[in-house]
Formats: sequence, structure tokens, C-alpha cells
Amino acid sequence: MAPLKIETGHQDVVHDVAMDYYGKRLATASSDATIKIVGVSGTAHQQLATLTGHTGPVWQVAWAHPKFGPSLLASCSYDGRVIIWKEGAKADEWSQVHVFAEHKSSVNSIAWAPHELGLCLACGSSDGNISIFTARPDGGWDTARIDQAHPVGVTSVSWAPSMSPGALIGSGSNMSDLVQKLASGGCDNTVKIWKLYNGGWKMDCFPALQMHADWVRDVAWAPNLGLPKSTVASASQDGTVVIWTMGKEGDQWVGRVLNDFKTPVWRLSWSLTGNILAVADGSNNVTLWKEAVDGEWQQVTTVDP
Repeated sequence: MAPLKIETGHQDVVHDVAMDYYGKRLATASSDATIKIVGVSGTAHQQLATLTGHTGPVWQVAWAHPKFGPSLLASCSYDGRVIIWKEGAKADEWSQVHVFAEHKSSVNSIAWAPHELGLCLACGSSDGNISIFTARPDGGWDTARIDQAHPVGVTSVSWAPSMSPGALIGSGSNMSDLVQKLASGGCDNTVKIWKLYNGGWKMDCFPALQMHADWVRDVAWAPNLGLPKSTVASASQDGTVVIWTMGKEGDQWVGRVLNDFKTPVWRLSWSLTGNILAVADGSNNVTLWKEAVDGEWQQVTTVDP
């Protein structure tokens, strides 16, 4: 497949790109404090909208699941705010439907929960806290917090799949059967797992997961699709990617180094089936990795920029 080069129109560095559920539109986040919406069709693309409202670099953007109505997009910024945007009647009409200003410093990462858990957004900030915003039927939002999740700063958040490892898809129709867990990474070089117990978020791994020697830049919880284990990947400033696995509930997490890239590793992304991991590193390389039968991870390809 020939690569499609898209001119975003941003005036500064692009920090994040997110494709919508149907693969028809891209949202891009930039240091120019704007978000661009780009329509993509085959080999063609067109600029649809520019969203302005942040007053600092925009670090991440995330599309909500389409079951929650017209297009909803979340963004987070150095300005400490998280904005929920909603598309209007036309492709270039977007409005701010909610602005969260809970954090006192840069909000570095956002992630929507699996749609089975409702419209719910987790946010990680340099103030050390994680906030979880959940939409209510009346249009308001409830706020939960994990105070000082990583005291020197939270860099990334990622939700666990809503089904327990090994559970059959569709068998858990009750909210009581669903799992509400988060992974987070921070400037304390650790990865932590959090679980919602009786309405409050508690740490679910003891001690914190520590195999990195520098900041954890990204964490990504793999889809499990009936697999009998939980898997989280973490990427670090120290150049390594670690794959963490846990068998049944209550087991210890076990980490093994996927690779030392000899350069900071910035972002991770799992395939929908959870068996291929994409890694973006500081040398402008994107590589794809797959677990072999013997449990070793092997590079399957390099994505040409």
C-alpha cells in the first residue's frame, strides 16, 4: 500500500494523530495550540476544520466511540485543560461542549474508556494526578481522582479491556461483570495498575512495576479478545520497551524487555487483535513487533516514513 502524505497545515510540531472509528477522518494535535480535522478518502484528503481553544501545545487527541452520538473528540494541553469537542451540522462546525480545568499543570495524556463502561475519560497530568470524568445522563460529568498517582508527573494513561482475560465476548452483559482498570506511566520511571473498587480507585499492583531507568513515556494495554492473560507495554526515555503480563486475577505482573532501541521511545500502539505492537522511537523509526510461539518478541517490519 502506497503511503499517503497529508499536509496538516499546522504551524509547529505535530504531537499526536488519531483516526476516527470509521477511518474517515484524522484529528491532529500540535504545538501551535490548534487541532486540525482532516477528511481521508482513499488517496485523497481535505482539511475540514481547525479547532482553537487551547492556549498552549496540544499533546493528545482522542475520538469517543460513535455510540455516544455525533462525533465527540477530546484534547489535552500544556495549558492544563481538557476540552470535549462536538461536531455540528456541518463538517467545519465544532463547539466546545465541556472544558475540564481540574489540573494545575500540563495534561499529558487522555484515553477514553472501553465503550461498554460508558462515556468516560481518563487524564494524566504533570501535577501527579489522574482524573477520570464520567458523563451522566443529565449531561453533567462526575469526577474521580487518583491523587499523586505518580508524584513527579503522569505521562500516560491506558484503559484495560472491559472483559476479564479469557472471558467470552458478549457474555458479560452486566456492569458487575465488567472490568474497570487503568495503566499509568510516570516521571518516577514506574508503571502502575489501578482498579475501581467500591467507587474508589486503588492501586492494583504491589509494588509498582519498575524495570525502566528513566521516564516512562507511554503505556498501552493490549486488547485481550479472549486471551488468558493481561498484557501492558511500556516505553521509556531509557530506550527500552517492556512487555508486562499477568495471568489470572491476583497473579504478579512479570516484565520482559522487548528490545533496547538505544534512543528514547515515544509511543506505542497495539493492533485491534492485540498481537502486534507498533513502536515509535526517537530516531523517527516505526517498527512492528509480534510475539513468537516461544514467547520471544520479533520485529516483523519497519514502517517507512
